Amino acid sequence: MSVISMILLFVATFVGMEAFAWAMHRYVMHGPMWDWHRSHHEPRGGVLEKNDLFAVVFAAPAIVLIALGLHVWPWALPAGLGVTAYGLVYFIFHDGLVHRRFPTGIDGRSPFWRRRIQAHRLHHAIRTRENCVSFGFLWVRSARALKAELAHKLGSSRSGA
Repeated sequence: MSVISMILLFVATFVGMEAFAWAMHRYVMHGPMWDWHRSHHEPRGGVLEKNDLFAVVFAAPAIVLIALGLHVWPWALPAGLGVTAYGLVYFIFHDGLVHRRFPTGIDGRSPFWRRRIQAHRLHHAIRTRENCVSFGFLWVRSARALKAELAHKLGSSRSGA
């Protein structure tokens, strides 16, 4: 496998992880696995929360892909590294920058990060699994659009629609 192919596969996997993460967050974490994810929508009582178990679950396929890439299928290595890179970026910026669980040294006041922080805070405006907005992390809609969607959802749920 050429270096260019490996780089392209790494980038494609990293980018594809955003769609995967969105779907997992929307349909699994706010669905059948709400019992774990709920802890992320409630005040944290310690260093860890039950939601942190998802990091372990999502790391397992990356580890398997990297091992397979080193020993069996070369294409699996850049895919596993792409999954790992996305997880690292997510951890640093979500847990560090957005939720301030540890210092990142990154100024979150740039328009790029401010938009993501606002979107995630709007996601956390609701503490239940229903009526949330903004399930992605790197690609998010504007705060204005998310506020309008949230207002619509809350208005619809109150009116019984």
